Amino acid sequence: MEIIEATIVNPLIGNKIPMPSYSTDGAAGIDLRACIDIAIVIKPNATELIGSGIAINIHNPNIAAMLLPRSGLGVKHGIVLANLVGLIDSDYRKEVKIAVWNRSDKSFTINPGERICQMVLVPIIQADFKWVNELEDNGRDGFGSTGLS
Repeated sequence: MEIIEATIVNPLIGNKIPMPSYSTDGAAGIDLRACIDIAIVIKPNATELIGSGIAINIHNPNIAAMLLPRSGLGVKHGIVLANLVGLIDSDYRKEVKIAVWNRSDKSFTINPGERICQMVLVPIIQADFKWVNELEDNGRDGFGSTGLS
């Protein structure tokens, strides 16, 4: 198991708002909560930047954290991440912020401590690019070139 240092940057975490945690033993993502004092209403097609109350120190440049939407919020309420997937590099040390987008036609209220996204740790490969004049043509044209079935 990889050790990731985390620190509380908002005193609501651990007091009024539960610590981030994995919901089940088999969960890939740790649930991050809205670390806010009062409810926030997100109007249709609006975006809000919401603090998670924690900062992390991954240390290992071969690991990054990804923020992913919670499927229930997206399917049932149209609440997704504004940037679709958030990427936290191994050298980022500030509070993890969550850009929440209401893509529905109804206002949605995010309450203090509500689980709003999940954070997953993923392996990273930094490539050493070899620059060439052109790439070998393999017959692929992209954007649907392999058909539908």
